[in-house]
Amino acid sequence: MKSSKFDRQEHVYRNDALVELIKDAVRFFNGTPVHEIPLPERFTGTGVYALYYTGKSRVYARYGELNRLSYNYPIYVGKAVPKGWRQSRASDRPGATASELHNRIKEHSRNIAVGNGLKVSDFSCRFVIFEDAGSDMIGTIEAALIKLNRPLWNTVVDGFGNHTPGVGRFEQAKSQWDVLHPGRSWAERCKGLPPNKDLIMKNIAVHLAALGAPK
Repeated sequence: MKSSKFDRQEHVYRNDALVELIKDAVRFFNGTPVHEIPLPERFTGTGVYALYYTGKSRVYARYGELNRLSYNYPIYVGKAVPKGWRQSRASDRPGATASELHNRIKEHSRNIAVGNGLKVSDFSCRFVIFEDAGSDMIGTIEAALIKLNRPLWNTVVDGFGNHTPGVGRFEQAKSQWDVLHPGRSWAERCKGLPPNKDLIMKNIAVHLAALGAPK
């Protein structure tokens, strides 16, 4: 193979159409209906979703104030991908018949219900279903929404979206979310040194102080 002088610019991909596609998908996402959780009706599909807090708890009151005016401040953004997606073994029509998106939001509803200090009735959601080749956009749109909104449970308090570690893997510590909102039975089995709750609360205070300020 012929050797050539390294030029970084020869490796940089740029496409304004891609940028506009992401912006269009985010605009569509922000215009979708908002629903209470858990969702009352089962549906098929995979895609991207956001959870919104509208309650009055001491910790998350700022989110409640802002989202009672308009649902523009998600506390968490996540994705539900087709089975086999990570190993590139998804079906020919990924997301068309699966219920991963519905199931993921239902799982979050259960976690909130058992989390100390939280009420499911204080949360709502919106979501976008991506089908066929559009399912390739799921990870990209999730990342764009997190970057744009910096949701608290994505960027400051980790662990909300965690699953049970599985048999023999409970030597790890509780997540920050489980320290704040104990109640998930599998999290109570974690034996590692948990994060400091006071430090978590300080970081939350800093985040909330800037929430809603002009960007």
